[in-house]
Amino acid sequence: MTKHYKAPWSTLLIIVSLFVTILCVSAALGLIVYGRGLIQLIALLPLSIIFGTALFTVRGYQITPEAIFVNRLFWKTPLPIDDLESVEYVPNAMRRSLRVFGNGGLFAFTGSYNNNLLGSYRAFVTDLHLTVVLKFPTHIVVISPARPEEFVQDVCSIRLSA
Repeated sequence: MTKHYKAPWSTLLIIVSLFVTILCVSAALGLIVYGRGLIQLIALLPLSIIFGTALFTVRGYQITPEAIFVNRLFWKTPLPIDDLESVEYVPNAMRRSLRVFGNGGLFAFTGSYNNNLLGSYRAFVTDLHLTVVLKFPTHIVVISPARPEEFVQDVCSIRLSA
């Protein structure tokens, strides 16, 4: 049994992604039009930021009997269910988090974060309000599937049937 869940984009993610994309494209065009020589080559930098972060966008989540997969643009990141200790819908679990390393809102909120509620954790999030916390023996992962309550029920039922 495989179940798919979309990764809905929050208004904040849409605004940040749109603003940064417009800023980067404008900077690149300005460097191309008004720059000379090496300066024009620097125009590739803001464009590479857009394309590089777009590769890591979270497109959705997939539950299988073996793992929860985070669907990216061209690959899937597996989170094995065998090791999963608990799964819980915790709205706004990323509130007051400090980004240690990663992306803070250009096409997704991904990377390593830390806050008082969860401690250190890894995030694959597109909506900061629909957060599901996955606890493993060695780490914590936060995701944001559409219909988070249903997602939690599906993971629990798969774990019980295994």
